[in-house]
Amino acid sequence: MEFFFKSFTAVWLGVLTSISPCPLATNIAAISFIGKKVNNSWHTFLSGLSYMFGRMLAYILISVILLAGFTSVPGIAHFLQKNMNKFLGPILIVTGLFLLGILSLNFSNNLAGDKVKKFAENNHMSGAALLGIVFALSFCPVSAALFFGSLIPLSIKYDSNFIFPSLYGIGTALPVVVFAIVLAFSAKTVGKVFNKITQIEYWSRMITGVIFELVGFYFTFKYIFMFNIEF
Repeated sequence: MEFFFKSFTAVWLGVLTSISPCPLATNIAAISFIGKKVNNSWHTFLSGLSYMFGRMLAYILISVILLAGFTSVPGIAHFLQKNMNKFLGPILIVTGLFLLGILSLNFSNNLAGDKVKKFAENNHMSGAALLGIVFALSFCPVSAALFFGSLIPLSIKYDSNFIFPSLYGIGTALPVVVFAIVLAFSAKTVGKVFNKITQIEYWSRMITGVIFELVGFYFTFKYIFMFNIEF
């Protein structure tokens, strides 16, 4: 049951990342690219899956590299395993502040240059996967906070450098896959679906931010200040 909950958390972090304003803009660009062959429903759907695979691959590689670096040194691995709960509190608090809009950083790392766009145009299916990789690596403040501040600590804590990053990658690509399916059946419905997503983004982010703050303060008081908190 605990593993199911953690898996759901990884997917939800990915979904929340995907519908946040900056990552949503890259997903819209991906939808525009995938929708160019809207007359071929099967091709549109497969392109959406290719995009999702690209995002999954990028997050898995980053996680493997980071976790391999942490665990390759026995002292660091033991230190993290012993003290991860102490780190999680402040990390969740800071991540929650980003989600609530209290903290913000004005940067956007867009790696999708002209060469990438040209390759994607000439190789539609593999191009969708490449866009998934590039857009996954184009971190914005919210996506960086969720990935490095929440998913990576979760992966370290449960020694999962494949499953959780994969689920996170699926979550980040879910809106694109949904739009790909919608495009495959009815292009007219895309606008309505997009409006619904933008409407729920704010409240989803606010609710998750509050939960992060509550859990973060709970971990901080319990594992750093050693307060015996019982419910």
